[in-house]
Amino acid sequence: QVQVVESGGGLVQPGGSLRLSCKASGSIFRIFLMAWYRQTPGNQREVVATVYATGNIIYADSVKGRFNISTDSVLNVVSLDMNNLRPEDTAVYLCNAHIRSTSDTFFRSYWGQGTQVIVSS
Repeated sequence: QVQVVESGGGLVQPGGSLRLSCKASGSIFRIFLMAWYRQTPGNQREVVATVYATGNIIYADSVKGRFNISTDSVLNVVSLDMNNLRPEDTAVYLCNAHIRSTSDTFFRSYWGQGTQVIVSS
């Protein structure tokens, strides 16, 4: 079994910073990518940042220059440093990982439970 668990989040004032972390664990054979998404009520889930096993990183335009995604050498722990936060960054942030488990021959998409980020004065 594979688990994806987020931590971090909370309430922060506009202009402040937060760090989110995500850890994938379990019967992992290989990780293809790890990504952060966010979702607000009534809206579609939006990809915020993605890091690939190749080292490539992609950011949504809305967070470029403010958010930074980083990972350890084996890609099973990923952090999202969020700086200069704005009220419109308020959302539930979810970690997503594309993982091939030891019992699979293909990659599956795994989701964490989500963590709330509120940016408000």
